[in-house]
Amino acid sequence: MNATQGLVASVLLAIAVFVYTFWPDNSFASQPQKTRLDYLLERQEQLAENLRDLVFEFNAGKYPEEDFQAQRSRLEAETAQLVSEIQLLQRA
Repeated sequence: MNATQGLVASVLLAIAVFVYTFWPDNSFASQPQKTRLDYLLERQEQLAENLRDLVFEFNAGKYPEEDFQAQRSRLEAETAQLVSEIQLLQRA
């Protein structure tokens, strides 16, 4: 192999690596669309995790009682609203 062939091979390899690295990934197009129920179930899990974190931080002494109660009430109210909407969608 002479120097010209080595240079051509190197350029082709560099182009192939560049294309492989920066070629747009179409994985977004292949993902299934989320339904409203899927979104609500994910949100319910997130709210449950937030409530667990809130209780943990309150027990660790990071929240005053009145802030804890207000935040807990808000999270529980939002969770109750989500649960009722989830039940409506599951019946349909």
